[in-house]
Amino acid sequence: MAPTHILRCCQRGLSWIPVIFIALVVCWSYYAYVVELCIFTILNVGEIVVYLIFFHLSFIMFVWSYWKTIFTKPANPSKEFCLPKPEKERYEKEARPESQQEILWRAASTLPLYTRTGAGAIRYCDRCQVIKPDRCHHCSACDMCVLKMDHHCPWVNNCVGFSNYKFFILFLAYSLVYCLFIAATVLQYFIKFWTNELADTHAKFHVLFLFFVAAMFCISILSLFSYHLWLVGKNRSTIEAFRAPVFRTGSDKNGFSLGFRKNIVQVFGDQKKYWLLPVFTSQGDGLTFPTRLVNADVEQATVNLHPDLSMDQFS
Repeated sequence: MAPTHILRCCQRGLSWIPVIFIALVVCWSYYAYVVELCIFTILNVGEIVVYLIFFHLSFIMFVWSYWKTIFTKPANPSKEFCLPKPEKERYEKEARPESQQEILWRAASTLPLYTRTGAGAIRYCDRCQVIKPDRCHHCSACDMCVLKMDHHCPWVNNCVGFSNYKFFILFLAYSLVYCLFIAATVLQYFIKFWTNELADTHAKFHVLFLFFVAAMFCISILSLFSYHLWLVGKNRSTIEAFRAPVFRTGSDKNGFSLGFRKNIVQVFGDQKKYWLLPVFTSQGDGLTFPTRLVNADVEQATVNLHPDLSMDQFS
């Protein structure tokens, strides 16, 4: 037992290495830009003031969103998705998968579930001993079931899911703005140092590497940010992009898509003034999600009650 506990502690410690690496790079970039570039290299006071104002704005928003992404605890299934004690004992005693599924079907009959396994069975986590809500998956790194799990990100040492997906998107956005601003403002001094138009001082090393690092991170972050914006527009998680969710009627990669505008609102909330702030505004509770199947059922029921109305009035 003790060696396993020690191994687990070592794994948790090592998992913070990518975060520490990013923190060190950010701290160095702050020093290199503020001290080496603005104080020791730039001579125009007006230019220094403008640069420092915009730099600190992007820096604060970047650090704030990164902090929220790292330290926001992943949301887990509520108690209603846990098997009642008698059913749990029966489930563990059963040796036949068919009998276990019968127990799960009875327990899930009152739960708002629309997705199934690939074989059409109830999604159940033996590790957490819960019936998985729609879009919920078990993370082996965090050792827990995470609501609307997108992926486990080593760069934030956390699961990206319902509770922090908005923060993750903003982290990518502000880190891209941060790197683009540094690369754009450092470029002219990078060229001057490279062509020996400025004195060869200790600031030269910092300015040259500041541009290289900012440009390198720009390229990598831009691709990741673009991909996740595409996912938000389609209302898919990274997991669902690779493996389409299975509904009662079968597999449907667009099963959770409600249209571009509603998909955006589901992640960022219906108050646009909070969209750019790393505060939680996502819609819903992470346990249930509107689907195209449910919307179609509602529309059909309404038409049956009011046959004189057309379907276009509910789109």
